[in-house]
Amino acid sequence: MIYRTLADLTLLAHLAFVLFVVLGGLLLFRWPRLAWVHVPLAMWGIVVELAGWTCPLTPLENHFRRLGGEVGYPEGFVEHYIVSLLYPRGYTRPVGVVLGLAVLGINLLVYSLAWHHRRRAHGS
Repeated sequence: MIYRTLADLTLLAHLAFVLFVVLGGLLLFRWPRLAWVHVPLAMWGIVVELAGWTCPLTPLENHFRRLGGEVGYPEGFVEHYIVSLLYPRGYTRPVGVVLGLAVLGINLLVYSLAWHHRRRAHGS
């Protein structure tokens, strides 16, 4: 039971990380200093996708699942709704490159908008 809980918490942390990498730049409009955290994490997420690396959270989650006696993902809420977001069907290297470039594009757009917003707000 504890290992399944740890696996589910790891998966939720993974989802939160992915959401922060993709959409965290939007938080800059409210908290501009968050860029110091978001930029390195976004760069890590983009590099992982573009290079085809495995995020360290994936093997950690699988390790907890194996310790809990699980094989694969049984059809629980977390697995059914969240796993498919992190591990879509048909995922290939070209899809990973497109995803990485999309995340880069989204973040460049958001940072550009945040920069222009901040300049206007300060009358520069």
